[in-house]
Amino acid sequence: MSTSTSALPPAVPHSTVEDTLALFTGVLLISVGVAFFTSAGLLTGGTAGLAFLLHYATGISFGKLFFVLNLPFYWLAWRKMGRAFTFKTFLAILLLSVLTELQSRFLQINNLQPLYAAIAGGLITGTGFLVLFRHRCSLGGVGILALYLQDRYGWRAGKVQMGVDCCIVALALFTVQPMQVLWSIVGAVALNLVLAMNHRPGRYTAV
Repeated sequence: MSTSTSALPPAVPHSTVEDTLALFTGVLLISVGVAFFTSAGLLTGGTAGLAFLLHYATGISFGKLFFVLNLPFYWLAWRKMGRAFTFKTFLAILLLSVLTELQSRFLQINNLQPLYAAIAGGLITGTGFLVLFRHRCSLGGVGILALYLQDRYGWRAGKVQMGVDCCIVALALFTVQPMQVLWSIVGAVALNLVLAMNHRPGRYTAV
């Protein structure tokens, strides 16, 4: 007895309006998550976290370090992920910079418990990254590498980014209090669990 399988419907590319709304939504969520982390004195992962650690260790400004650390990832994005992905990533980085600068005018957080900040901030930030990833966009750095490794080798982007983030946050033991590092690792795990569970090969194809 033969069995028939229905063909999958063709993928419909996201429109420019959909990409624009998704970029704003994802970056806005990430900026709120960052506010949770910073209000509780927690750290972040990725190239931003590494830039902060090198700034504390060397005295070189964060901006210079962040720019230099991202150069090879932008090259990777341009060569392997395409010009559209790279352009949207640049826009997302610019928007996040603006939102984080203006956010204190609209959002003020006082007396936030570190464990809650780590879990809630991680989940909010992870959801923001998920929105960006599903519209072929990232915030540079490790996010670009994670997406490339998933597309090229099938490695889950969430697991790749989780491993890198936890290593970077662990290095902070040399500069900040151990409990801050512990809560920061909890936040990194919460963030990347969202990606590991929801952004995997075969579950969703971004076009």
